[in-house]
Amino acid sequence: MRVCFYTLGCKVNQNETGALAQLFEQNGFTVVENGEAADVYVVNSCTVTNFGDQKSRKWLRRAKRENPGAVTVLTGCYPQAFPEEAAGIAEADVITGSGNRLSILQDVQKVLSGEEARVVDIRPHVKGETFEELPMDRFADHTRAFVKVEDGCNRRCAYCVIPRARGPVRSRSEASILEELRRLAASGYREVVLTAISLPSYGSDTGTGLADLVEHAAQVEGIERIRLGSLDPDMLTDRDIARLAAVPKLCPQFHLSLQSGCSRTLRAMRRPYTADQYAQVARKLKDAFGEENVSFTTDVIVGFPGETEQDFEESLDFVVGQRFLKVHVFPYSRREGTPAFDFPNQVPEHEKEARSHRMTQAAEAVRAELAASLQGRTAEVLLETPLSATLFTGYTRQYLPVAVSAPGHRSGEIVTVRLGEWDGQRCRAEALPGGTV
Repeated sequence: MRVCFYTLGCKVNQNETGALAQLFEQNGFTVVENGEAADVYVVNSCTVTNFGDQKSRKWLRRAKRENPGAVTVLTGCYPQAFPEEAAGIAEADVITGSGNRLSILQDVQKVLSGEEARVVDIRPHVKGETFEELPMDRFADHTRAFVKVEDGCNRRCAYCVIPRARGPVRSRSEASILEELRRLAASGYREVVLTAISLPSYGSDTGTGLADLVEHAAQVEGIERIRLGSLDPDMLTDRDIARLAAVPKLCPQFHLSLQSGCSRTLRAMRRPYTADQYAQVARKLKDAFGEENVSFTTDVIVGFPGETEQDFEESLDFVVGQRFLKVHVFPYSRREGTPAFDFPNQVPEHEKEARSHRMTQAAEAVRAELAASLQGRTAEVLLETPLSATLFTGYTRQYLPVAVSAPGHRSGEIVTVRLGEWDGQRCRAEALPGGTV
């Protein structure tokens, strides 16, 4: 039996797809690439925007049209957030949500065996539910592992449907996480990324916290680098920052969620901080980790309902002033099931696109300036994808992308390099003699 996966959305979704692929393989399936013939097709959906839903439906239709005898599966956030709509998609033979991943294989087998003609198995999130264990031991690039440590979100931002799709905060047990890290280290992984739907919420339901987890993860032999997924600035306390800064293995790169640099827009979004408060947290991180050592990445939404030209300019100025290494810019996407869907003063699509373009250009100019300022410095790089026998892609601890000339080295090694020119996508770099970490 052959199974094909198609994943939309965030790193958490990618992690969960990897776990499902591992589950299917352990039960006799062969995982094939998208576009190949298969007996089962699984789309792990994202419902942050309507476009994600459209992509899921389109992929299912094509899979069913080209392989009419195959079993098609729709899983993830889309059916969880909109169960009635998802259940009406005729092209899907199995429909499950985001809270019962381990049941997918059993549901698929029921249809394959003829026991059921169709299975709709969407279980609503409930208060007090626990984290669903989906351990992962293998990752596609074999150099960096993504470890899911938490699911769910207790916030109610005006533009976001994720709490509806993912349910309340549920933290994975620390013992389970550390055991997975030990398995990953034994398999040769040296860098791990702790991912979650609401990473700073980790432990809020179990009496522990993110700083505890990072400190204990750093004690796992063989793990040399720890990265953190997206963080909400208001959830980082002074004590957390001080404790994180004391962990040498923690990469000093923070994806600090912003959404807008205009406090009026942040208030409309129902984000619990102002632009000034955001800047204060960023300053504390710079002071703790060293201004020359720390880097920041973020997400920004432009064209939120009611955002005026003045609001946008204020946001643009703030983003430029914060000197982010990378900014992911998104034009606001109107989403049913969220409060902002019915907000007045919706910004026209053409204006959202124009603002997105301006914000992206400004952010990329800062990125190029920051990269150019690092030319000639040394850095530690995890070698990842080989481009040739001697050239590799990789990232510094600050998450600067590089192309490293490293004869005699291989993927998965951490080497010391001298940074060169920025080519618009990566810094060119040369591995220094004897520079293996």
